[in-house]
Order: sequence, then C-alpha cells, then structure tokens
Amino acid sequence: MSDGEDTKATATGTVEEVLPNSLFRVRLSTPARLSPDLPTEGEDELVLAYLAGKMRLHRIRVLVGDQVEMVTDPYGGRARIVRRLT
Repeated sequence: MSDGEDTKATATGTVEEVLPNSLFRVRLSTPARLSPDLPTEGEDELVLAYLAGKMRLHRIRVLVGDQVEMVTDPYGGRARIVRRLT
C-alpha cells in the first residue's frame, strides 16, 4: 500500500498575517484547484494554515513575508505548512 503522499495537493504562497496558536493567513501564489467554489486563476486566495509537527518540533520560525509550501486539505479547510522556502 502507498502512503498517499503522491495524491496530496501542494501549493506555495506568501504569509500575509500571523495569528495566535501557530496559525497563519497565507496568500496562494499557485492555487491548488480542488473545488469548483475556489476562486479562478486570476483571483488571489487567502488560506488559513497551521504549522506541521516537524516544523514545531524543530522550532522553525515562519514570519510575515516568508514563502511557504503547503499541503492543502482535500475538503477545502485549512492547509498544513510543510516547508519554509525563504
């Protein structure tokens, strides 16, 4: 059995706002098209995201303006930040 890593949709974006409890508001630069109710390609999309466990474990800091890579929820909820790019 595969662990499902190849079926998860990833997206990159820029952190716009830092919220309490390791939550972030991220503006997507490459939107993951999972649902028809999401905005079209020309529109910007803000997503609520949280830090992945490994990033919390190793105390990797994410600040406003950072480029991040996220794994999006298939049901259109929150996204999980898995990598800080810059």
